Amino acid sequence: MTSPALTVADVLREHRVRGDKALLVCDHERLSYDDAARLSRSMAGRLIALGVGKGTHVGLLYPNGAQFVIAMLAAARIGAVVIPFSTFSTAPELRRQLIDSDVTVLLATRSYRSHDYVARLGEALDENLSAAAETPEPLYNTVTPVLRHVVFSGDEVRAGSVEEALLTGLEDDVDACDVLAIIYTSGSTSAPKGVVLTHGGLLGHQRNLNEIRGLLPSDRLFCNSPFFWIGGFAFGLLATLVAGATLVCSNAVDAGDTLDLLEAEKPTITNGFTAGIAHLTRHPSFASRDLRSMRRGNLYPIMAPEVRPADPELRHHMLGMTEAGSVLLLSGDESDQPEARRGSFGCLAPGFEARVIDPDTGADVTPTVLGELIVRGPYVMQGYYGRSREECFDPDGWFHTGDLVRRDADGFYYFAGRSGSMIKTAGANVAPAEVEKALVTVLKEIDPAVTAHVIGLPDSDRGQVVAAVVATDSTAPFDEAAILRTLRSELSAYKIPRRITAVRHREIPTLSSGKVDIPGLRALFDG
Repeated sequence: MTSPALTVADVLREHRVRGDKALLVCDHERLSYDDAARLSRSMAGRLIALGVGKGTHVGLLYPNGAQFVIAMLAAARIGAVVIPFSTFSTAPELRRQLIDSDVTVLLATRSYRSHDYVARLGEALDENLSAAAETPEPLYNTVTPVLRHVVFSGDEVRAGSVEEALLTGLEDDVDACDVLAIIYTSGSTSAPKGVVLTHGGLLGHQRNLNEIRGLLPSDRLFCNSPFFWIGGFAFGLLATLVAGATLVCSNAVDAGDTLDLLEAEKPTITNGFTAGIAHLTRHPSFASRDLRSMRRGNLYPIMAPEVRPADPELRHHMLGMTEAGSVLLLSGDESDQPEARRGSFGCLAPGFEARVIDPDTGADVTPTVLGELIVRGPYVMQGYYGRSREECFDPDGWFHTGDLVRRDADGFYYFAGRSGSMIKTAGANVAPAEVEKALVTVLKEIDPAVTAHVIGLPDSDRGQVVAAVVATDSTAPFDEAAILRTLRSELSAYKIPRRITAVRHREIPTLSSGKVDIPGLRALFDG
């Protein structure tokens, strides 16, 4: 029996036998396993020429597609650290992550949909990047002092060859304990947090998860999660690569085009966030589409009618987090559960230890009592980049997730919410503090004493929507449309409040302790 692949280079070698089988189908793009190995080899040559080696931080700013996959494989196979950037990012957000992550080489698409990344990155760096050449001179930028090269789509395809002996030597020098990626996740403050994850941790965890959900080489996984977040990166892309399966994704704006793709490619399993496929079910042609191939997974609205649950709350959900390298709670049982198990999130994934504790005392709670989930194990992150171990784990090595759960006598978990105030909207985490800071910045010229309180409101499509209560005693008109326009230059689209209400300072509901009454804030939006 062969040893399991422990690095990305190992996985590429393991799947040489797959030849022209599709690794990725994304709209009109098709990338075979042979293509992925060959093109990532060429890209690796370009990276080596730019001085990239083991431990070099390489940023990726691409939407889902072949470019992302090739660049990720190229960097990872030679031991560089992959750092994805969200295509939603504004110039200030790009600047913050570039500074925090110490990226040396950034590989980026020139544009995507309405986004011009040449201009946006130029704004972030205070540089003119419009004339970027095939072999640009190294950058020496005071905003991002570590960054040396920004390589846009089209420049990297002229990469030179790399000697086989050099490539093999670099690949052989990568170990399971080496860092594969730093994935950024929203924190409880506006400061970005880069989650450090290793080759062995990510690949070993996905191998276990594939066994539970039954992802086989014969499967075609449709995933609508972005590759720059952990769900798409690990539970989608890396999981497919480890399994030797095919990943299907779509960037199409027109729902009809995505439905055409699903009919043609016939995925067998689905994964992602339901809000991201809700528009497909509203397309006029949806009822006549043949989507019977999709019989497993969690995107119920577009799956075969006979496998859709009558009551989704009687099917196991999943709980994932970047710090755990993707999914932490799940079940391979996709049948309807008994009423007593309504709302279950399944059991703990292999390779983790878990406790449920009283957040105030740190003591373990008894079964069925609500408490905070804490975890540790080989698949938990190494830590947050640039932060001490003490900032990430307690003295016994436990990571405190901030998730409130209860665990029944059979070991099934039930998620109740965040111990903090994180908002989960359409599969993305939004830190209220970041949005509050942006709102106050926009409004302080109207009222220097303005305050903002951001909360999540329940929403049938998105899970939650971002809502804001602005407290101001100013008599100036409250121009909501103008505020939203200004926020769009500072925040990603999914962070922009969808509902805003303005009140006087004295009208902000408070508790007897003087703290803001969060349920009271939500009540301001009732009706």
